[in-house]
Amino acid sequence: MKTTVTAEEISRYRDQGYLIIEDLLSPQELESLKGAVTTTVEQMGNRKLVGEGNEQFQYDREKNPDTTFLQKINLWKDNDTVSGFVRNPEIGRMACELAGVNSVRLWHDQTLQKLPWSNPTSWHLDAPNWSFHSRDVLSIWIALSDSTLTNGCMWFVPGTHKTAEFERNAEFSTQVGALFDIYPEWHGLDAVPIELKAGSASVHNGLLAHGAGVNMTQNPRQAMVGIYMPDGVTFNGIQNILSAEQMEALKVGDRFNDDEQNPVVWSRQ
Repeated sequence: MKTTVTAEEISRYRDQGYLIIEDLLSPQELESLKGAVTTTVEQMGNRKLVGEGNEQFQYDREKNPDTTFLQKINLWKDNDTVSGFVRNPEIGRMACELAGVNSVRLWHDQTLQKLPWSNPTSWHLDAPNWSFHSRDVLSIWIALSDSTLTNGCMWFVPGTHKTAEFERNAEFSTQVGALFDIYPEWHGLDAVPIELKAGSASVHNGLLAHGAGVNMTQNPRQAMVGIYMPDGVTFNGIQNILSAEQMEALKVGDRFNDDEQNPVVWSRQ
């Protein structure tokens, strides 16, 4: 796993809000992770999220087809191979170096698969949807298959993480560009496509504006994502992926320090 980042790459990430890492995984690592993800997705059936008390995250794709992407969350809890990748200390160290923090916890992992002929993913921000507020949270998005303009690669608007706000975001919808009505100051900024070959990755800040195109092919565009939050973040009252039991136990301002739910991936201490 190629996780060393240079001072120039760290500076570029903090300025633009994203970084591309070519060949993060070796061919053998890619085969192992892709196989583990495929197996776990099949085993999950209608479950969207792994874990006890998450009945609200069941769904029936035949009755409620998701025409944007297939999403399965917290595979690390069901599969040791996935856990070994998303909880790899070297991944955590890289996340800390890029974000400029001393320690990170795993918020959650997810596989995002844009199925054949899937619709575009509308422009949005990630962090306002999550159960904590941090300008340093980031996602490491690993391509399990080639991600191209043809099959719905992601697009970023560089630098938007600097002026994005937690109170302003767009819902996923057919209005692909609604985010830019909420942020009119971003009109005129150019988006860049993030084409990745399988085994490569992109890292993006949780407040960076991003979206994805349509999949115009007969094959899925597959990715595995780890989301890393600075240790010490606190609950903001948003449920997101939290179970009813977790919501009942938490109060606003509580730290996310449950090692069973959000393990420390790397710390300088």
